[in-house]
Amino acid sequence: MEFRSILKPAKDVPVTWWSSTDPMEPRPKPPTLLILCIGLWIFGTGDAVIVAAGVGNTPWTVLAEGIALMMGRTIGQATFFVSIAVLFLWIPLREKPGIGTILNAILIAAAIEYMLPILPTPEGALESLLQVIGGIALVGIGSGIYLTANLGPGPRDGWMTGMQRVSGYPIGNVRAAIEISVVIIGWSLGGTIGIGTIIFAVMIGPTVAICLNIAGEIGRPQG
Repeated sequence: MEFRSILKPAKDVPVTWWSSTDPMEPRPKPPTLLILCIGLWIFGTGDAVIVAAGVGNTPWTVLAEGIALMMGRTIGQATFFVSIAVLFLWIPLREKPGIGTILNAILIAAAIEYMLPILPTPEGALESLLQVIGGIALVGIGSGIYLTANLGPGPRDGWMTGMQRVSGYPIGNVRAAIEISVVIIGWSLGGTIGIGTIIFAVMIGPTVAICLNIAGEIGRPQG
């Protein structure tokens, strides 16, 4: 594994030995399904680690926390509700969910629900920032694993790409507009924003790129 190849920008999701050849595959191979589930659980755990740090959530979790406060539910439950609501927004865009899409909605919410109560809540600012960085690393690792399974986009990613296809605007602009909007709505409902939100926004892109490169190197098909 070459250090330079790991740090280079990831232009595409790499193909690995566990990658499905068809994102809409109704019966994926057990190793592919298992690796997908592991990746989603790690992703959700990373999100929970950031929430537990208490210095600002990821954009979509700001919204989930705001909805949780409004409904008297947990953040994990609200995350699931948000995922289902976003899937309904796929309908006019004619996007099709895969098995990975459905499992994304279930497992990330479940990981937040079960991991958040048992995670430490740091008291000092330095400990909080380190926990945010650790959470971002887990989100990146989880992303690198589940994206390479190639079993359909998550609800939010599918909505983003569908909006880009329909509107014709650059994908970066569409993503920025969506995430800024959910942060504003979530914050207005009481969701937590702070330095952790900013660090996540800055670090998540490069972190996911590195983790995709690592997954591509580790899972490179033989022959």
